[in-house]
Amino acid sequence: MIDIRIKELMVPVAQYATIDEDATLYDAVVALEEAQNRYDQSKYVHRALLVFGKNKRIVGKLSQLDMIRGLEPKYDQIVDSSQLSRFGMTKSYLESILKGHELWQKPLSDLCRKAGNIKVKDIMHKPTESEHIDEDATLDRATHVFIAGCHQSLLVTRNGEIVGILRLTDLFDKVSAMVKACAL
Repeated sequence: MIDIRIKELMVPVAQYATIDEDATLYDAVVALEEAQNRYDQSKYVHRALLVFGKNKRIVGKLSQLDMIRGLEPKYDQIVDSSQLSRFGMTKSYLESILKGHELWQKPLSDLCRKAGNIKVKDIMHKPTESEHIDEDATLDRATHVFIAGCHQSLLVTRNGEIVGILRLTDLFDKVSAMVKACAL
């Protein structure tokens, strides 16, 4: 691919939806909705929040899926439930987990009332080193990291500090524009 750098495609932290790790799930839902309303509507809306820690550095991400999963505390009983379907678990096996752990047995309205007591830091995703990419990395490097890691976004770093986020949708836009430019 041509020499496109990640810093050309990323969304800087200052322009992305953020929340404090001590905020509640309710606060996160409201913050994400407000960020989507404020964001340039010609671009893709935010589907996650970057989470600030006490030191005012990014310590995690909170996706829409994390928020919904956070409403059912029994998911904590399942080892890394977010990864089960990626590892070839069948639909019937996933159904047996639903029944066996009695997930979603309470009415959703009861679970939602608890959203004011659930802390972001308890349900956020703590990105691994494989979910970070340097702002000077190339588009082909980022493409490889997305595919190999099955990620929806990568945290962009400068000298080890998180300065932005590269979303799969932004990478896809660039790649698809390049494909169309080939004029096959």
